[in-house]
Amino acid sequence: MAYVIWIIDWVFLLFFVGLNGSYLTMIVLSMYDVIRRGRRQVYVDVTDSLSDRYMPPVTIIAPAYNEELTIDTSLRSLLSLRYGEFEVVVVNDGSKDNTVDVLIRDWQLYPIAVSYDQKVHTQHVRGVYRSRRDPRLTVVDKENGGKADALNCGINMAQYGLVCGIDADTLILPDALSLVALPFAEDPERVVATGGTIRVANGCKIVGGEVRSISLPSNYVAAFQFVEYLRAFLIGRAGMNVMGGTLIISGAFGLFDRDTVVDVGGYRHDTVGEDMELVVRMHRILRERERPYRIEFVWDAACYTEVPEDLGVLKRQRNRWHRGLIDSLMRHRVMMFNPRYGVVGLVIFPFFAIFELFGPVIELAGFIIVILSAIVGYVDVAFMSLFLLVAFILGINVSLGAVLLEEMTYAALPTWRGLGRTVWLAVLENLGYRQLSVMWRVRAFWDYYRGNQQWGAMVRKGFSGGEEGGGEEGGGEED
Repeated sequence: MAYVIWIIDWVFLLFFVGLNGSYLTMIVLSMYDVIRRGRRQVYVDVTDSLSDRYMPPVTIIAPAYNEELTIDTSLRSLLSLRYGEFEVVVVNDGSKDNTVDVLIRDWQLYPIAVSYDQKVHTQHVRGVYRSRRDPRLTVVDKENGGKADALNCGINMAQYGLVCGIDADTLILPDALSLVALPFAEDPERVVATGGTIRVANGCKIVGGEVRSISLPSNYVAAFQFVEYLRAFLIGRAGMNVMGGTLIISGAFGLFDRDTVVDVGGYRHDTVGEDMELVVRMHRILRERERPYRIEFVWDAACYTEVPEDLGVLKRQRNRWHRGLIDSLMRHRVMMFNPRYGVVGLVIFPFFAIFELFGPVIELAGFIIVILSAIVGYVDVAFMSLFLLVAFILGINVSLGAVLLEEMTYAALPTWRGLGRTVWLAVLENLGYRQLSVMWRVRAFWDYYRGNQQWGAMVRKGFSGGEEGGGEEGGGEED
């Protein structure tokens, strides 16, 4: 018995080393990507005056469900983007609050008659409006059908070949659309999707839809997510992008070739992870059709979004995200270790399955078994201490690597105090916050088995000068 437990203990220890070793490898790849593409922003600035001629026109789709507190600020931000030709389509997905009334009042909407090709089936459209203040703004009022249905409706309404799906509470930086669209301009035949970096808006000073200054949230729940987002985007997605294996484009800010999205069936309604599922499906179908393509993560294209400041809201969000991950990987499990799907099937898909999907289960079981083994005397305290120390140190190093990349790319925290607090948060999150996140994601397996398709209640505080916001990523789904 002691020998069996000894083997199990070492298996868990090697898992932790493998997980964090993979992230450390991605730190190196991410730094390479930062150096390789460091001139991109300069290039975009130089060609900014030529964007009307060379950048493809874009339709920005913003699904809105109960967004009355943030929608006006978000629209002012969107319509002030430094980009050539674009339109904004807000899809009100059956909101129960005053979202439509706020839009009609603040943007002087008037009803219009439009005919459009319903390329992807959606719920009934009740009305379409145009803005007198800015003719680039169209508002679609439809029956509630969920975020995927709202995005599909926006795709049907779009007049341009590139569609940018965002959340209604997203603030895109002025040059971000140019940056995320640049791969399409450089390689229009192969690029089918690009995505940008999502950053935490809580704590930032936001005036008139513009991020005036950046600082860490005073709320610790939001502050820990600040570090998480750095790790997820600047390490995870940037590293995978170098390998040609971008598997997730966040629903908060992603740009797609409309015809390709329609061709693969649009966003699915029967999943809570519609953004990841679409990208995985695109990889699968385009590989099966042997069509050359590129899906890119553009780390220097950034937007800001509110994150939850309440543990209950955060719990529901992380549970939903993990249910979406389970669903996406289960639907497309044929790709696992399958050379037909290239690096995505051989490297990226297994990484997500082993470390992201089952990682929380293994991590929780590892802590429990090691502790129980020590209690009953089957493992010495020295081994248990080594196990916890390795997990703790590697986890901190990965987070500190994300902070380093943050300073190399954005240098968003201009003061030593802000940088020091970020480093402290990278250490502190391993003492309780990480364990809570693990338990929430483990619970997602049970909820997925029960067929839970709920998103959970949204909580908004809204954008204002220096005010922090709280809530999940925007979307449109009624529980």
